[in-house]
Amino acid sequence: MTRSNRPSLVATVLAASALVLGLVSGLAPGPGSAPAATAQSVMPLSPPGVPQLESAPVHTPLIPGVGAMPVLTYPVIGPDRPAPEYGDVTVFPTPGEVVGVAQPVMFFFDRPVTDRARAEATIGIRTEPPVAGRFYWISDHELRWRPHEFWPAHSSVTVWAGGKRQQTFRTGDALIAVYDDRTKQITVTRNGHHVRTMPASAGMPGWETYNGVYYTGQRGRSVRMNSETFGLRIEDGGYDSIVHDAVRLSYDGIYIHSAPWSLADQGVRNVSNGCINISPDDARWYYDNTRNGDPFIVVGGPGREFGAFDGQGDWNY
Repeated sequence: MTRSNRPSLVATVLAASALVLGLVSGLAPGPGSAPAATAQSVMPLSPPGVPQLESAPVHTPLIPGVGAMPVLTYPVIGPDRPAPEYGDVTVFPTPGEVVGVAQPVMFFFDRPVTDRARAEATIGIRTEPPVAGRFYWISDHELRWRPHEFWPAHSSVTVWAGGKRQQTFRTGDALIAVYDDRTKQITVTRNGHHVRTMPASAGMPGWETYNGVYYTGQRGRSVRMNSETFGLRIEDGGYDSIVHDAVRLSYDGIYIHSAPWSLADQGVRNVSNGCINISPDDARWYYDNTRNGDPFIVVGGPGREFGAFDGQGDWNY
């Protein structure tokens, strides 16, 4: 940096900082109101010869009685990154989204990536509080990043990708469900505190539910399930039916969902084809209280480890 452009950079940083501080001072919610979680936009390009400014997340602690706080950012000097070899990249979670503490960051490239190290070098991830993590490739089109351990609750995460794209998301409460096949019970905790116990029924012999760490994904109030999609014909004991309050746990079709037909078995024996069956009341509660990326852990069952990657097995390898 030359002496001539240093003052302009300092002025830019101070001006941006003042803007952020102004935002903070205006955030006090009125009685009974809570601001929606939002993400800051990409900062304008710096003049030629001046290091590029990026915005990084700043910690916004929980306030009792306030359901969601905005994602605030402050200006920082971004590192030099190589030009991407791909044309565009889509990032998930989406801007401003609140996700569970097991949600990985997903990058979907518009063309096959031949130089993976270069592609990784074009991406920046900054977290508040700071956490360490790693990249891993799903295919030539998809890259992911996750921390070594579950995200801390209420983290702010800012992502840069594609040389220009920036977006910020945050994690919510640490809502963690553990199904113990030995007791046939699901124990749910929120930030370490027990909130619900749900009797359940998992995969029957021959269709054992895998042990391991899942996380919640796509969901629907009504989901059609057809056993022929995984090779079980209707005439051989399969099914083609609609289930309610269904939350997907794996790409190969494991859901946790309402199963009124197995109420007598829940908490007693396993009778499903791999899904987690729970009562209608428990299914509605779980659907309403979870978000994408909440951990669901299966332990103590006769099934194999959920180690082979199937889309939502990121935490098992």
